[in-house]
Amino acid sequence: MTFSKQLKVALLLFIGIQVIGTLGYMTLSGDSFINALYMTVITVSTVGFGLIHPLTTPEKIFTIFLIILSVSLYGYIVKVMSENMANDVFFENLKLKKMQKKINLLSGHTIVCGYGRNGQKAVSRLQNHGRDIVVVESNESLVKVIEEARMLYVNGDATLDENLVKAGVERAHSLIVALPSDADNLFIVLTARQMNKNFTIISRASDESSYNKLKLAGADNVIMPDKLGGDHMASLVVIPDLIEFIDNLSIVGKANINIEEVAVEKLYDTKNTKTIKDLDLRRKTGCTVIGYKDHKGEYIVNPEADIKLMPNSKVIVLGRPEQIQKLNTLYNLEQPASF
Repeated sequence: MTFSKQLKVALLLFIGIQVIGTLGYMTLSGDSFINALYMTVITVSTVGFGLIHPLTTPEKIFTIFLIILSVSLYGYIVKVMSENMANDVFFENLKLKKMQKKINLLSGHTIVCGYGRNGQKAVSRLQNHGRDIVVVESNESLVKVIEEARMLYVNGDATLDENLVKAGVERAHSLIVALPSDADNLFIVLTARQMNKNFTIISRASDESSYNKLKLAGADNVIMPDKLGGDHMASLVVIPDLIEFIDNLSIVGKANINIEEVAVEKLYDTKNTKTIKDLDLRRKTGCTVIGYKDHKGEYIVNPEADIKLMPNSKVIVLGRPEQIQKLNTLYNLEQPASF
């Protein structure tokens, strides 16, 4: 039985003793409810206040019975508290409650289900981008790793609705599902999409047969790590320099170049239409616009300078880390650091 359940049992027993005592005094003495409750409270608490009236023999026997019950209850409570404190369960529960309060304050965060190899890579990248993260993991050895990294987490099975709720699925910006089982991933995607119709879901898949199922369940993107790994290795044989260059684009803060996407609303007041040329990002930050995603979700590679920037669209910029940092600072794009 868990610590919280043991405390609930103790509370129910305490209430039960109050009820038994009150009804007993009302029956044996003919006292009013208030007087009977008073007699019960001073007997159970052993405070020693004066009696309302002298006790008859049956009332004395009942009082002895009530005192024995209350002493036994106090002994049970002391036993529960001492055992749980000795096993660090009490302090563990306090720590989890404190963490849950922090999670409850989050909004627009990313939930990562599963902290295996793929989950760890995803978390590392998100941390580099300064995103708030909540990890859902049930493996105790991995939970210890998460704790050592001082990350917010929910210790439990991600396939259970209650753990997704604890992670703040209704308020999240995105969900990454990285469990090793496609069946579990499918179940999580299906459940999470019902809980949040608008956030982005990215799921891992091992088998190609799972791809369409996950998409139908509500995943916006489905990633197959094994397939991507094989394609990547083959590409390094066919076009090694190009692949190495593309790889460098995705390395945050560790290469000579970098890449970022920015919502146009962050760059200017969209009430007055501007073009890429009007932004003048090259002069202001050193970054170059290499792509444009319009409000319909269509991409334009190497867009013309006179393309009009519409609301709900994004520009993709290329630059060295210090240039990206200058862009973030100039337009106040930096995300708050995670836990």
